Amino acid sequence: MSVGRNVIRINIACDIKIKLYICIVNDINFNDMAKIYDFKAQSNKGSEVDFAQFEGKVLMIVNTASKCGFTPQYDGLEALYQKYKDQGLVIIGFPCDQFAHQEPGSNEEIAEFCRINHGVTFPLMAKIDVNGENAHPIYNYLKSAAKGTFGNAIKWNFTKFLINRDGTVIKRFAPTVTPEKMEKDIQEML
Repeated sequence: MSVGRNVIRINIACDIKIKLYICIVNDINFNDMAKIYDFKAQSNKGSEVDFAQFEGKVLMIVNTASKCGFTPQYDGLEALYQKYKDQGLVIIGFPCDQFAHQEPGSNEEIAEFCRINHGVTFPLMAKIDVNGENAHPIYNYLKSAAKGTFGNAIKWNFTKFLINRDGTVIKRFAPTVTPEKMEKDIQEML
């Protein structure tokens, strides 16, 4: 492995944790080396999801909660997913309990709530942190790639990131932006 001023060359196969460690130690922007396809996450059923499987798709990644004023956005997210999934849209929900304890359930309880109350069929991941020292690496990457209005921390549930087919994070949407208001941006990427 050789580390240059702005370049990292890794000559051995290694997992993303090592890549992230190198980025943090060397203060290198995630965008200089990673794409969303370099990450893995745990599904709400406990299996590993390799984001490389989404290469060539338009992704919307959103941190979710079941007891939030924005929870009805699940309906809009599912409507977009049903309308555009055959054209290459994948919506991925990451439940998070960091905002006013609005996602207290287990992964199973969250999935059941989403299915029964909102008909959610898009992929749900295991509950994660999106901020702080335990933030999931995907969210560290997303926050680095698309900063918010007042810094890069996630401010609340239902912050949404739109990623184009080549894996570039294109836009970050505040929780107040409903899925319906994002449709034009999605159509342009499809």
